[in-house]
Amino acid sequence: MENSIKSIDQTPEYDEIVSVVQLYVEGFQGGIDKLKEAFHEDAWILAIAADGVLSKDLISGRFERWAASHRPVKGRVIQVTQAGEVASVLLGFDNMEDLADSWVDVLTLLKLDGTWKITHKSAVHSSRAAWAKPQ
Repeated sequence: MENSIKSIDQTPEYDEIVSVVQLYVEGFQGGIDKLKEAFHEDAWILAIAADGVLSKDLISGRFERWAASHRPVKGRVIQVTQAGEVASVLLGFDNMEDLADSWVDVLTLLKLDGTWKITHKSAVHSSRAAWAKPQ
């Protein structure tokens, strides 16, 4: 079988993809409009908390709570992979007040009508993220 896998470094729309992820991060500083811009309206989240409990929701149901939190978070892009109109971002979502209360996300994005949107978020509390947790 021929190996047709391309280098993960081939991300021609890296800046556009990361700018959508940055909208998500900035949404936690009171930017509900930024959250609405970053996420597709039907995007889902599945997340495992520090205690191992799984939660799942439509992300739009969390927008108000996230925007009201005003948590001082920093997005730490670990990896971006793109294949045409699909992309994934491995993101450290670091709580700058308490790094032990951070998260690591895998965000899936689709390019819809020429615009990148986050369509799914899988997340684990940083205590469950091994090497990807903040140092």
